[in-house]
Amino acid sequence: MPSSRQSSEDGAARYFHGPCGNGRLRLISRYMTRSTDISAPAATRPTDDLASAAAIARLRARDRRFVAAAITELERLSPKASGLLEALQPHLGHALVVGFTGPPGAGKSTLVNALIREVRRGGRTVGVIAVDPSSPVSGGAILGDRIRMTAALDDDGVFVRSLASRGYLGGLSPAAVRIIDALDAAGYDLVILETVGTGQNEIDVAEVADVRVVISAPGLGDDIQAMKSGLLEIADILVVNKGDREGAERTLQQLVGALSIRTGSAAKVPVLKTTATSGEGVEDLLGAIERVGRGVVAQGVAARRRRRARYLIARAAADLVAARIRAGEGGRLEALSDAVLSGRLPVEDAARQIISDEA
Repeated sequence: MPSSRQSSEDGAARYFHGPCGNGRLRLISRYMTRSTDISAPAATRPTDDLASAAAIARLRARDRRFVAAAITELERLSPKASGLLEALQPHLGHALVVGFTGPPGAGKSTLVNALIREVRRGGRTVGVIAVDPSSPVSGGAILGDRIRMTAALDDDGVFVRSLASRGYLGGLSPAAVRIIDALDAAGYDLVILETVGTGQNEIDVAEVADVRVVISAPGLGDDIQAMKSGLLEIADILVVNKGDREGAERTLQQLVGALSIRTGSAAKVPVLKTTATSGEGVEDLLGAIERVGRGVVAQGVAARRRRRARYLIARAAADLVAARIRAGEGGRLEALSDAVLSGRLPVEDAARQIISDEA
């Protein structure tokens, strides 16, 4: 009878047979067996009470099974999540959260992989939340980013978790904030948050990350237009990746020029050039992240965590109001709609009235 480990690999082989190729198949299989090995002794498996002192101690020791189980409960917002979040509170505030965002094709995942190698070379640990597009069938993440992060293989100092975007246009799912807490409590020194890669809408990372890295690359058409002003405005660090390609220097100078017309701190944003595949410039990128991070850490743990809480509250409020509007028929909502259409009521005032009704 085949072992459970072999069964996991066989299952992966059946599901991923074909376009992803043998190399990716082996990589996916290795990820599956590292995180879902059901042949482990019962004593080493997560218990039902993940908020118990014993379970928190295993999570703090970066036991991968307990870290994965905690993240799953927090992502699902299961009945266990509230008690687990409360148990994590004394252990939060250690990790520096770095957000990577930018247009599709900029090489975000490859650059994150190179940064992981650089961080691990210095002996520090890394947690990665790779936000992927949601499957239209299951709603889950499709592992597009995760399979490119080979630096995480067979390294207990790195934990990578794929997270479905769930259709949020800001590039993040609110679950990302809860998963940051799990990785922070587990003692990872750096938590990297890579957004889904949809362009200008990806500004939620500004509310969640301590350091925001915005990535571009040559060959994306109109380089500055591809970045969009919204992404430029949230950047703590700008990176031109794929620096060995033709046009990389021109893209870098365009970004420098765009910053030169800004005022205040926005004009002082560093602009770096990297080549993720060779590692060129990655050490400088890590140095820039550390410099910006020191300033953010000086603000204190409470300020950083409150910013994330405000993001969760704002997102939940927006979802509740949107759900009410979608479901509403007749009565007050129709009257407000007619008033907006006729021009008698500005849409902002209509929104304020709906929010007042919710309160």
